[in-house]
Amino acid sequence: MLTSSFVLATAAEGGGHINTGDIFFQLIVFIILLALLKKFAWGPLMGIMKQREEHIANEITAAENSRLEAKKLIEEQRNLLKEARNDAQNLIESAKKQGDLQREEIITTARAEAERLKEAAKLEIEQQKEKAVAAIREQVASLSVLIASKVIEKELTNADQDALINEYIKEAGEGR
Repeated sequence: MLTSSFVLATAAEGGGHINTGDIFFQLIVFIILLALLKKFAWGPLMGIMKQREEHIANEITAAENSRLEAKKLIEEQRNLLKEARNDAQNLIESAKKQGDLQREEIITTARAEAERLKEAAKLEIEQQKEKAVAAIREQVASLSVLIASKVIEKELTNADQDALINEYIKEAGEGR
């Protein structure tokens, strides 16, 4: 385009003749310039572009691999978290069951201990009752002997006998 403008401008100035030598020279220089550009500029530029393309492709592949790896790690973390939650729930349930078992065991032990204490108290009450009955029998026997000896000593009327019995009962009450 540059050469055709130059040719037209030259043709307009010079009157009508075309300088083919200049055109041929410019065409050869242009072809040499293109060859030099291809060898020294276009080749390295295309090499750099190819390297850049490969680098970008590698970066895309690495990013995709990283994304897949991250997705896999996230899934593993979710699974681990799910397992941890299940383990925690199992531990809680186990602790509840253990607590219930211990509570039942403590209640059973407490009931057995209460029953044992109740039986021991009954036994002690029975023993104390027997001791009290034995003591009363002893007192009644000694009072009976005392009354009999006094009755034998004197002959009593019914009024004297009632007074004597009341007196001994009174003495027995004070003796306790």
